[in-house]
Amino acid sequence: MSDPRNLLTLLSESSRCADERPFAWRDGRALSWDYFLAQAAAWRNMLARQPGSRFALYSSDSAHFAGILFGAWQAGKTVCLPGDVLPSTCANLDTLVDGYLGEFPAQYAPLTIAAASEQSVKHDFKALQPDFPGLVIFTSGSTGEPQAVPKFLSQLATEVATLEQLFGERIGDAGIFATVSHQHIYGLLFKVLWPVSQRRAIHAQQINFLEELRPAGRPFVLISSPAHLKRLPVELASAQNASSLAAMRAIFSSGGPLPPEVAAEAGRLLGSVPIEVYGSSETGGVAWRQRSSDDDSWQVMPAVAWRVAAGQELLEIRSPHLPDMEWHAMADQVQALDQRRFRLQGRVDRIVKVEEKRISLDALERQLKAQAPVADAKVLLLDQSASRPRQRIAAFVVLSAVGSQILAAQGKLALNRQLRDGMAHAVEPVALPRSWRYLEALPLNAQGKTTRADLLALLEPPVATKRPLLPAMRVLEQDPLRILLELAVPADLLYFDGHFAEAPILPGVVQVDWAVSYGRAYFPLAPQFLGMQALKFQRVITPGMVVQLELQHDLQKSSLSFRMFSAAGQHAGGRIVFGGAHVAG
Repeated sequence: MSDPRNLLTLLSESSRCADERPFAWRDGRALSWDYFLAQAAAWRNMLARQPGSRFALYSSDSAHFAGILFGAWQAGKTVCLPGDVLPSTCANLDTLVDGYLGEFPAQYAPLTIAAASEQSVKHDFKALQPDFPGLVIFTSGSTGEPQAVPKFLSQLATEVATLEQLFGERIGDAGIFATVSHQHIYGLLFKVLWPVSQRRAIHAQQINFLEELRPAGRPFVLISSPAHLKRLPVELASAQNASSLAAMRAIFSSGGPLPPEVAAEAGRLLGSVPIEVYGSSETGGVAWRQRSSDDDSWQVMPAVAWRVAAGQELLEIRSPHLPDMEWHAMADQVQALDQRRFRLQGRVDRIVKVEEKRISLDALERQLKAQAPVADAKVLLLDQSASRPRQRIAAFVVLSAVGSQILAAQGKLALNRQLRDGMAHAVEPVALPRSWRYLEALPLNAQGKTTRADLLALLEPPVATKRPLLPAMRVLEQDPLRILLELAVPADLLYFDGHFAEAPILPGVVQVDWAVSYGRAYFPLAPQFLGMQALKFQRVITPGMVVQLELQHDLQKSSLSFRMFSAAGQHAGGRIVFGGAHVAG
């Protein structure tokens, strides 16, 4: 890989780059480069006949996604990448695009192609133009509504070249596994554009849990995030997995800094300390690091110029990953260490005013996380409203084992007081949290990020006054045959009565009923229940827990697989089989 290939000329020079290595793997089957070229050509030919210049693309399969994306660019179409296909997302896209590609709901009439031949033929691809506005991505919406960010193809090509310059020799010809979505800039670059441009095999299916890694003895790279790396199962270090992990060339992580203990634990369990990448949707990659015990600094990427602005010590950059070569101010305060390295000091956009006092939300979170009862925490400033006459800080806390014991033994008020007292030495009284929510895990979107909207939703009062029969539900991810839901189990759920009086737990029959109910709500399941297979209940679910429910519909087998899990591990799982005539979707 010493001769980096250009993303812009990848297809136009494809006839001169014969390669026996596969383009991708899907369900254990190798997909050839002829397959990829045929897909791209078929999508180009179809889209060239379509009016309009902007098309939304969503596909959970990385191989399909790559063929559609490169085909759209060959047809001169700008591609908009939503993070999901939820109703509100699709409604917002409707005003921005001229058509839909991939796995959108049927009502949006996504375009399709006929099956493309995999035979090697001349497809007459053109070199892509650097100044073509090839992409529109969307920010994660951590501080509000997602914002559209356009990208010229030159930005993407330069960033791919930078990644190859930095890491290409290290990873060689390794294949690519990922736990993150390619519908966002990090996953798009690391699991599709970079490997495809360098002829590294990608894996079509995203893995949701690291236990699903099946490298089959081939060298591989893992593209992940802090949210996944914080939940590494200790079983990965077993002798059974040692041979598979020995083939790992590198782990990449982005989306937020890895805590030092998480980086160290990942190194212990996986055999490689993750390479962290720092940047944003707007800026692309800015810097990287691979933590050691005594060095937490970031090293600026080769193409990036940087400086520290006077006053607030904000990082400013000038980079070919940006749309122009003007200086761009970031929201991060940094400490310069030398010409290429800096240390992050916190985000200035998380400085808020409470009763005229400047408060750092990052500092509050650090004070909470430093206490033994706390495993993780987020804080927000709640503005004044009809129900809140004064501003106040709300804390959302994931408890450690110590914290859970205190909560069970002494109650919420005592734990609130203990955590407030533990912050009082370093925090202004006005900044101490007034609202507390204790969670099994922080809510995460498809990028593995916790958004303000998700946290605010946890504060909404229940609308019903009767004892609830269902959890508070939120869709995290949705595909045609798969959905991931977050279920907040009410402490006063009716089904806790009598099961058991001293230590109530959620009955298994209720968990199965929820799986079936939500399955019928989102998939055209056959009407008759035939039976259950591989049903297991591993961990109890108690009042107030937040769990995730993954449902997968197998049309051929007429079955619904479900898994209920949380940060504590898997709680339940199994497969439910149906029969009879299918209900129309």
